[in-house]
Amino acid sequence: MECRVGCGACCIAPSISSPIPGMPNGKPAGVRCIQLDERNRCLIFGKPERPAVCRNLKPEPMMCGDSAAEAMRTIAAWEAASAP
Repeated sequence: MECRVGCGACCIAPSISSPIPGMPNGKPAGVRCIQLDERNRCLIFGKPERPAVCRNLKPEPMMCGDSAAEAMRTIAAWEAASAP
């Protein structure tokens, strides 16, 4: 499956504990990654500074659903379910 262009759900909904360029402490859930441009495209996609957690996340129908809004809801629900 290919990423839905302009979605950005996986760069907004989950928390990321790894350092991200411009976000040395990672990012909390629901916070837009500083590396997303105005069209929700990753500015460091394919670059070595992109965190491994981001590189290793692959789009899947269960996660992405039929729309960006559905992906946001799904990922946010998974985030909430996995919170300590």
